[in-house]
Amino acid sequence: MKQTVLIYDVVFEEQEVGGYTVTVPSLPVCISEGDTFEEAKTNISEAITAYLESLAKDGKNISQAETNI
Repeated sequence: MKQTVLIYDVVFEEQEVGGYTVTVPSLPVCISEGDTFEEAKTNISEAITAYLESLAKDGKNISQAETNI
């Protein structure tokens, strides 16, 4: 079975009040946050997955920063 893996750059910004905000430059509407780096990492992964599933469900093109097979 052939599977495509999509890879996206993410930007973690440490906040002065604590925690992290995470953005995905190639998916501008995909933003998340977390109280710790690990939580922020998990949350953005879930946000990317949900966003891509929503695009696929609506029959829209998925922006691919880079693909590996």
